[in-house]
Amino acid sequence: MVASEMHLGIFVLGAGHHVAGWRLQDARAGSENLSLLIEIAKTAERAKFDLVFLADALNTGPKMHPSMMVRLEPITLLSALAMVTSHIGLAATASTTYSDPYNLARAFGSVDHISGGRAAWNVVTGAFPEAAGNFGHAAHPSHDRRYAIANEFVSVVKGLWDSWEDGAIVMDKAGGQFADVSKMHSLNHKGEFFSVTGPLNMSRPPQGHPVIIQAGASEAGRELASSIGEIVFAVQQDLKSAKAFADDLRALAAKNGRDPRQMKIMPGVCPVVGSSEADAKAKLASLGAFTDPAAALKVLSERLGHDLSSYPLDGPVPVLPQSGIMQGHAVTLAALAKERQMTLRELCDFTSVAMGHRLLFGTPEQIADGLEEWFVAGAADGFNVMPPWFPGAFDDFANEVVPILQRRGLFRTEYTGRTLREHLGLPRPQHRGAVKNDDRIAS
Repeated sequence: MVASEMHLGIFVLGAGHHVAGWRLQDARAGSENLSLLIEIAKTAERAKFDLVFLADALNTGPKMHPSMMVRLEPITLLSALAMVTSHIGLAATASTTYSDPYNLARAFGSVDHISGGRAAWNVVTGAFPEAAGNFGHAAHPSHDRRYAIANEFVSVVKGLWDSWEDGAIVMDKAGGQFADVSKMHSLNHKGEFFSVTGPLNMSRPPQGHPVIIQAGASEAGRELASSIGEIVFAVQQDLKSAKAFADDLRALAAKNGRDPRQMKIMPGVCPVVGSSEADAKAKLASLGAFTDPAAALKVLSERLGHDLSSYPLDGPVPVLPQSGIMQGHAVTLAALAKERQMTLRELCDFTSVAMGHRLLFGTPEQIADGLEEWFVAGAADGFNVMPPWFPGAFDDFANEVVPILQRRGLFRTEYTGRTLREHLGLPRPQHRGAVKNDDRIAS
């Protein structure tokens, strides 16, 4: 990786990130629309993006964001996208609260094998309490308990990915040896939340471990992100707070014995590109005209972790207690509303565009300037791009903004590697059991 080059991911919500983006005349929509999702992935690869990023949640409802109301299971979708791309990284969200470590290790390991080393796992603890009932749970675990589970869960998954040493599958036809079982390891994990024997019935993934993504912003979330996150998906609104967050996270990573350069901080950004600033504002206005206030209020309620339906829309944004749900979004949006003295309606309209992430609008040069400012200041190693609608808003960014970043020497013009780790400049993890002999299975 060249130190002066930023990283770019495309955050894919099939109906667009704006709550009404799908209603535009030239928009195509749907998180089940495979042809659209393939087109997005191919556009991102043509523009030399680092990765395609798929969000997920394990619930739905009548006022859910259109992109999340109905959607394909993301790890399955990654396998389909792997067949029509060759270089771009493939990332998906999976919950540590409502998953099993063995099955998840197999799933992401399979995507890494199928794609030739391009898989990434966005580790989440589950932001929606409604998911509990879908898995037979009486209640959603508390915030701190979810993060404690996540820590152990990730450790187990990494251990399972190391069930086999590199080169263990020899397939020696002459000697009749398919695998060198002296290089196979049992995990034999017994912890507070999980008991997993292993080994995984899969050879070591091409990347060693698929890349780990994390988006924690609470105290527990930052601790988890700084200890395991190789990409950190952040929500920030202004340069000062973004720089403070990045500096704090890098210091925490160093405290945890990690090289902070091996953690890529990538805030979300929603770009609206126009031929002029007025044109971009007109596009935003057209989106606002289609917005369903109830749906927009539901999105804001999710981000703040409280039902806001009883508060007057034209009154001030209420001061709310910490909910334990999406704390990063809640803190950022509350600070924004206080700073700009926004009404609840104004904050609702703002959130409906980019779900609380940074909004950039204007000419391609203005968008590029906004990204460069944060990158040069050290507030970000790159960005997760969140188009308000597809495919047009993303095409505008890929076709008009990316070439400016390339001309400025801020973004790659060609891939120089094949794996996601190579794109990000991350080392391939050493097999942690390769030097131990006491847990090897005798041949």
